[in-house]
Amino acid sequence: MVPESIIYPLGENALVLDPAPRAAIDYSLQSKLCWIADSSRNLAGVLNAVPGMNNLTLYFDNPERLKSGEAILQQLWDEAEQHSLPQRNIDIPVIYGGEYGPDIDNVANAHQLSVDAVISLHSSARYRVFFIGFQPGFAYLDGLPTSLHTPRLSIPRQQVPAGSIGIGGEQTGIYPSQSPGGWQLIGQTNLKLFNPLQRSPNLLQPGDIVTFVPVRSFTS
Repeated sequence: MVPESIIYPLGENALVLDPAPRAAIDYSLQSKLCWIADSSRNLAGVLNAVPGMNNLTLYFDNPERLKSGEAILQQLWDEAEQHSLPQRNIDIPVIYGGEYGPDIDNVANAHQLSVDAVISLHSSARYRVFFIGFQPGFAYLDGLPTSLHTPRLSIPRQQVPAGSIGIGGEQTGIYPSQSPGGWQLIGQTNLKLFNPLQRSPNLLQPGDIVTFVPVRSFTS
């Protein structure tokens, strides 16, 4: 059964497509929303298409576009059942622990695991990219083993280095750029997650499958 869609205005220049999800994390729904976002970005009058968790917002260049935009959005929603996102496999090299992952002992102690077990669990899982948000290039990943779910730091850091890999509650992720952050840092990659000079600035895209690969150095 296809979830019912709800379309409503957001301010004067935007529409929200807000289907009822089957579950809190519904990848089939998220895949449809990301396909609709890709299909919408080149439409006349669409300034931006922003998929969120279980919803999508389209921004138009003027309020007169909303009526026709609603009809187009409903049509794309009806067609989305027949489409799926392309899926790429992306390996992320990671140096775990030490200066690159100063909180990995916290994560290990929280679950009565060894650091090696934390690394093994984190790097043996396959993670699916749900959507991009929080900051440019930041991918929300589904698939963190429940045995690694760990609360955020009680006091966030004012600066987290770019490429840091952390655990925040039920999720893991990579900080694309230096920023404040409260996730438990367990490692770091040297890959650039966001490059505004490239045609496709985000390394990761919704639908990608991500695997973290432990390395001893970034030159080996």
